[in-house]
Amino acid sequence: MQTNPTYTSLVAVGDSFTEGMSDLLPDGTYRGWADLLAARMAARTPGFRYANLAVRGKLIGQIVAEQVDTAAAMGADVVTLVGGLNDTLRPKCDMGRVRGLLTEAVERLAPSCRQLVLMRSPGRRGPVLERFRPRMEELFACVDELAERHGALVVDLYGAPSLGDPRVWDVDRLHLTAEGHRRVAEAVWQGLGYQPEDPQWRSPMPATVPPDWLTRRTADVRFARQHLLPWIGRRLTGRSSGDGRPAKRPELLPYEDPA
Repeated sequence: MQTNPTYTSLVAVGDSFTEGMSDLLPDGTYRGWADLLAARMAARTPGFRYANLAVRGKLIGQIVAEQVDTAAAMGADVVTLVGGLNDTLRPKCDMGRVRGLLTEAVERLAPSCRQLVLMRSPGRRGPVLERFRPRMEELFACVDELAERHGALVVDLYGAPSLGDPRVWDVDRLHLTAEGHRRVAEAVWQGLGYQPEDPQWRSPMPATVPPDWLTRRTADVRFARQHLLPWIGRRLTGRSSGDGRPAKRPELLPYEDPA
């Protein structure tokens, strides 16, 4: 990987993680690591262009069908692809199919760009992660294999202690906070060869006094009512939080700071 490279464009492909949930802005939209990364890259390269095709709730099959060919046709310098984790969280998941679709996505995207970026997605410490860990690690093994075969960069977020900390996860326990997204942006930034702005992004966060039993149980009840039960309801009815929602930034256009 070259040091301080010059990239002129970025296309992000994926689901809610790449859309930017839950890095909420005052106007009700989401920012997220991909926007933060694009802002940094644009500050170094006049005329830098950026597209973000990610839509929350998308499974890997939907990402392949709806985003991959569009991204490949844009001919960007850098393409990021993160997908498949939503599949692993489903009660029934055909990991063979997931691996096959991820392979198809990488085979289409890798020849279309200077640098394809894949990720080992972060996981919040706790019982939910333990339940799905075997599927996640099978997915990440596929990511590693594909990266080696096609010359892609793998950003290892799964192995970063800071991103397992519950304090960088939103109350829904599925999406990162603004601080979590900032650390992901830093990880990708460094992976692409830029000089670190936060060399300690992956280090464990400073220890604090853990919340007491009542606070934890209250948070558990609120999480179940506001997030878990609606999520189960969507699974049972075949709906998705991304149904009918357009891509975040569907065209590869010059980046403009929303501020």
